[in-house]
Amino acid sequence: MFSYLKRLFGRTEPESAAIGRRGEREAEKILKTKGYQILARNWRSGRDEIDLICLQGKAVVFVEVRTRSAGALVSGYDSINRRKREALKRVCRSYFSIMKPKPLTLRFDVVEVEHEEGAITTARHFSDVPLFSKSANRGS
Repeated sequence: MFSYLKRLFGRTEPESAAIGRRGEREAEKILKTKGYQILARNWRSGRDEIDLICLQGKAVVFVEVRTRSAGALVSGYDSINRRKREALKRVCRSYFSIMKPKPLTLRFDVVEVEHEEGAITTARHFSDVPLFSKSANRGS
């Protein structure tokens, strides 16, 4: 009962959220080793959120991190359904609208992180995943 009340009032983080944060930290490490510069973490617009916003060269890269149990039936990459894609498009457009100057290139990447009982076992980076139309890569 006490642990329920602690979670209810925000004193502790549910285990799944803690595992998700570990996955995001792992993704950030991978991206930094590839030369990405982190611009923002967990950026929100209304109810929508993007895990990481990065800069790689002159490209602004929006990154969704999906953390799953090893051996899950649906991979992190495949778990991004139509509804989630629409939410990602909204949040990316919102961030793009406040950028000055506008970048010439936008990209969307996915980092899929697997864990066993909370310990990170595997991480895969998928670059340039289709989310935006081809015309969206042409800055304004």
